[in-house]
Parts: sequence; C-alpha cells; structure tokens
Amino acid sequence: MVAEALIDIKAGADLIEVTGSGAWVAVNAQKLETLVDRIFAFDTRRIVIDARGISQFDTFGAVALDRLTREDGRRQVLLTGLSARYAALYEKVRAAGKDAPAPLVRKALFADAAGGVREFGADALRYLRMIGAFALTLAGVAARPRRLRLASLAHQIDRVGWTAIPIIALMTLLIGGIIAQQGIYHFRRFGADDYVVDLVAILILREIGVLLVSIMVAGRSGSAYTAELGSMNMREEIDALRTMGRDPQEVLILPRVLALVMALPALTYLGSMAALFGGGLVAWVYGGMDPAIFVARLREAVSMSDFEVGMIKAPFMALVIGVVACTEGLKVQGSAESLGLQTTTSVVKSIFMVIVLDGFFAMFFSSIGM
Repeated sequence: MVAEALIDIKAGADLIEVTGSGAWVAVNAQKLETLVDRIFAFDTRRIVIDARGISQFDTFGAVALDRLTREDGRRQVLLTGLSARYAALYEKVRAAGKDAPAPLVRKALFADAAGGVREFGADALRYLRMIGAFALTLAGVAARPRRLRLASLAHQIDRVGWTAIPIIALMTLLIGGIIAQQGIYHFRRFGADDYVVDLVAILILREIGVLLVSIMVAGRSGSAYTAELGSMNMREEIDALRTMGRDPQEVLILPRVLALVMALPALTYLGSMAALFGGGLVAWVYGGMDPAIFVARLREAVSMSDFEVGMIKAPFMALVIGVVACTEGLKVQGSAESLGLQTTTSVVKSIFMVIVLDGFFAMFFSSIGM
C-alpha cells in the first residue's frame, strides 16, 4: 500500500521551513500539487526544504520537488536531506527542466516571426533563381530556335488561353455590370449618371480588368501548373528527364511560362472588352442610357494611355504567376499532403504577388504621369 504524501509547512516573516515525508509518487499527484501551490502562496524570500522523511520517490515526485527548489529570482531555496538513492533521479529531472524554455509563449512568438522571415527570404531566393534559370533557357532557345518545343507551347496556350475565354468573359462581364449598376445608383443622387462611363472605363482598363484576369488565371492555370509539376516530382519523372539528358527548364517550365506571358495579355484585352460591354448593357437596361451615348462618352473618357497601362502590366503578372507556380510545384515532396499544401500555397502567393505588383505599377505610372 502506498503511503500518503505529506508536507509540513512552518512559515515565518522571511523564511518557510518545509518538511517532506511519505510517498512522493504519482498516486499522490493531486495532493502534492495542492501542497506545492500552498507553499508558493506565501510571499517570503527564503525556503528551506528538509527531504529526509521522503520514503518513496518517483519521477512525479522529482518534478514536484524541482518545482519547489527552482529559484525564480524572488526566493532563495535550500534543499537538505534528500536520500542518495533518490538524488540521481532528482538531478536528471532538474537538468531536463533547465533545458526547457521558461518564457514559452514569448519565445514561440519570436520563433514564429523569425521562421516567417527566413521562409520569406528563402522563397525570394527560389523565385530569383527560377527567373534566372528561365532567362538563361530563353536566351538559349533564342540562340537556337529549333530547341523550342512548339507543340508543347501551342498545347499550353490552348489550355491557359483558349479554354479560359468563356469563364474570363463571363466573370468580367458580370463585374463590369456590377460596377456600372453601383455607379449609376450612387451618381443618380447627384444627377451625374453620365460619369458612370468614366468610372467603368478607367477602372476596368487601368486596374480591374488586368487584376481580375490575373487572379482568375492564378487560381485556374497556376494551380494546375503546380499540381502537374508536383505530381511529376513525386513520381520522379523530372529526375528521369535529367537522366535522359533533357533540361526540365526547357522541356517543362519554359513552354508553360511562355504560354502564360503570351496568353494573359490577350485574355486581359478580351476581359476588358467584356467588362465594358457588361457596363454598357447595364447602363442601357438599368440606367436608361442609349448605347450610342455610352460609346460617345467612352471615347471622351478614355485615352490610349489608360489602355496601355493595363496591357503593359499583363506580361509581368503572367511571369510572376508562372514563376511562383512552377517553383512551388518543384518543392512538392513525396506525399499527397505536400502536393495539396504546395498547390494552395501557389495560388495564395501568386494572388498576393499580383496585387503587390499592381500596387508598384500604380505608383510607377503615377510618377511618370500615365
């Protein structure tokens, strides 16, 4: 039968005398925890612990004794009388406790922040390496055009460009209509219905058209690129290409990124036209504006620079989407969980990078007066 765990406490003004006895084992865990908490309730500077009366001792007892003897900067603790056969276990528990971080939450927060900074730097280096490898491969193909895989390039353009036209046109048409409806609803209060054409045209051509199309392409084609390359990496097909003497950059990545760079400007143009059509349709049906008036107002409101701003952004956004998607695909490890994680990461990072790039372009074009 296991004896009871006892702690006798004699508290003075500046000193607490603690006498431990009985079985300091896991069976008496609840009582030991209660007694230790009682000792910590006293506000004294010195604690003297007499452990000669402890008859049974296990790891839990060692942890409880370690709690009592650990100095926290406010108290001085002295331990006496612990049996030699229990001292080794106590020292091991005490040494393990010293390795544990005391301010766990604060250190965890700092560790998370430091890990985030390191991951950001590592991702930046990966993307820069991918851009450099893509540029070198493109230069090599330009020097020897026969190395360009035209069949693969045409296939990728069909996938990311031609087959994306219906969904791009539908979504941008709806967005253009929504912007026009909201503009008419609010401008009508001030008798400025005609200015909805300026709102729709400038917003679509400069910002919303290219941004919306890029986000849809990142979610549709960027995720597909990451999943394809990740699956090939899992099945070691990319290593097989290297073994055959073929460059994965030239065979897999160059056609995909080039297809995006070529298709996204065309999709941006079609999407912008669809959005303008949707805006004009809503202005006619909801706002009562004659289509001829809408077109005439459109010619006055829009300059060539508005159209150029949106089209200049498109190839750079396509390059960002392609680089991020291919880089994340090559990071996939040998598990389905890794494939799903990197595909999700690819979409999130691509959309984030597209929005950040759009912000930089907005500041740049404002600074040069476009």
